[in-house]
Amino acid sequence: MSLKHDVSGIFEIVESADEIEGTTPLKEGPRVIQSVARALDIIEVIAAQRGGMTLSELASKIALNSSTCHHLVSTLVSRGYIEHLGRNRGYALGHKLHDLAELADSEFGPELVLRDDLNELGERLGHSVQLAILAETSLLTKLKCPAPDPDEQLEEPDELIKMTALHATATGKAILAWLPENELVRVISANGLNRYTDKTITTLSGLVEELRLVRRRGYSIDDEELQIGIVCIGAALRDAGGAIVGSISSTGRADKMTKKYRAHLSKSMNEAAVGFSKKLRKAKY
Repeated sequence: MSLKHDVSGIFEIVESADEIEGTTPLKEGPRVIQSVARALDIIEVIAAQRGGMTLSELASKIALNSSTCHHLVSTLVSRGYIEHLGRNRGYALGHKLHDLAELADSEFGPELVLRDDLNELGERLGHSVQLAILAETSLLTKLKCPAPDPDEQLEEPDELIKMTALHATATGKAILAWLPENELVRVISANGLNRYTDKTITTLSGLVEELRLVRRRGYSIDDEELQIGIVCIGAALRDAGGAIVGSISSTGRADKMTKKYRAHLSKSMNEAAVGFSKKLRKAKY
């Protein structure tokens, strides 16, 4: 269900209230539909008043007659924007506003803010790049941009495998490295430390040491740990408060990953992560 569909519920108020009130044209700018404006007034007044408000209190506060207020409130209740707490307590905010807030957050993920930048990064590096987040205890790839050269478009493991392979992926390690200890234990306990290749880290002590190196270097490496022949280099993304909100990584052929080229790629990924994080802060993500 889209945010547009949910928000349309607000405007269905017009159907029940337009017979009562019309529109008010402004001297300048667009006209205002009184029923919609007053419905929003009701929501805002209730939001500012903890403990609920009775119908008479609402009507008095917004300067509406009781009949008009009743029609608007009934429609808002039917749509879930406010709820009736009982005769004595009146009305309070409903679940729909919370649902819409969560939906709005989900539609404003870092992958939307950084889509063009990630594509540009992939074009510049000549590699496939991806952006991932931690959802509860799972690693989710939210955006993937293929390498511009078809010869560099490598067949990678299924995303379902990656979801529980944070310890064996560059995006996963970039996130794990900065988690509080109790969160790290929770994620590892949920997913385990499965072996995918002979290079996979499968002990907690080994992973802790690897994550220490990630923090010191500022970037993470999947050195053929998830799939032989593939090396990924990643870096963490931070929000305005400095919290980790995801990570990015680039994917390349292991036989091309010389020491010199790894240094070049890791520097590029670090710089990109810093720039992307600044953009997220500007977008107030």
